[in-house]
Amino acid sequence: MDTPSETTIEESRMNFREQIKEEYPFASHWLKIDGHQYHYLDEGQGTPLLMVHGNPTWSFAWRRLVKQLSQSYRVIAVDHMGCGLSDKPQDYPYTLANHIANLKTLIQELDLQQITLFAHDWGGAIGMGAAVDLPERFEKFVLMNTAAFRSQEIPLRIAVCRIPLLGAWGVRGLNLFSGAAIKMAVEKHERMTPEVKAGFLGPYNNWQNRVAVHRFVQDIPLKPSHPSYDTLVHVDEGLAQFQGHPLLLIWGEQDWCFTTNFLDEFERRFPQAETLRIPDAGHYVFEDAHEIMLPRIEQFLQQ
Repeated sequence: MDTPSETTIEESRMNFREQIKEEYPFASHWLKIDGHQYHYLDEGQGTPLLMVHGNPTWSFAWRRLVKQLSQSYRVIAVDHMGCGLSDKPQDYPYTLANHIANLKTLIQELDLQQITLFAHDWGGAIGMGAAVDLPERFEKFVLMNTAAFRSQEIPLRIAVCRIPLLGAWGVRGLNLFSGAAIKMAVEKHERMTPEVKAGFLGPYNNWQNRVAVHRFVQDIPLKPSHPSYDTLVHVDEGLAQFQGHPLLLIWGEQDWCFTTNFLDEFERRFPQAETLRIPDAGHYVFEDAHEIMLPRIEQFLQQ
């Protein structure tokens, strides 16, 4: 399979950005890591808010939070390697450890201090992984429909995507993971307008561009024999040091993936945490309930 040229990739990025400019009117920033371009947003000034997405999303998911919160804070939203507008190398170690390492490189390159971490889905393990390794740089946490600890819970519809050959055919060939997410991850389907759908799906428009989507599914570490299991154990065991830090848990209770069982576990580990449960929101809580989330987030940040 031929690899697109850098010119072709850049033209594709520019065309895509033009399509979604109303929803995503931000300037792009880039950091070269191991020869690959790592994309991020850097909007506003002040105390840094670091937003870390999951799978199969990208910094587009945070767009409403970026627009509003960048009026008072410096908002940095990353695209993991292989995701969003970042490069999508085909032969790359798309592991939890590498995603954490890339995020740490950005944090250190920008010399971010007093960070408030925002994390969703895989962003919980990645973002908290960076916090565990660089604890002096993190001050507050806003976690939503995510996990950063060991669990055996995995929905059947995701487990199927891990089956050799069949998973690649479904996720990379038929786009069943990203395509299904824009339907199954939201409760308020009227909010998924054509432009919003284009925003979520645009970076993952062919077999090659869906490489990280598939690798994220494969990288879920359920057993000690999994290559990323020890990394997750390291993150898991490092969480307790943040029990004295302000933490806001925001949860769409209709999430069939990161169910309220995960919220219960966070509340058990962090009894000091504040919780905002949203009964009619799904996994993409930032789509279903941004107007509910934002006032509570602003209140939390000002405390």
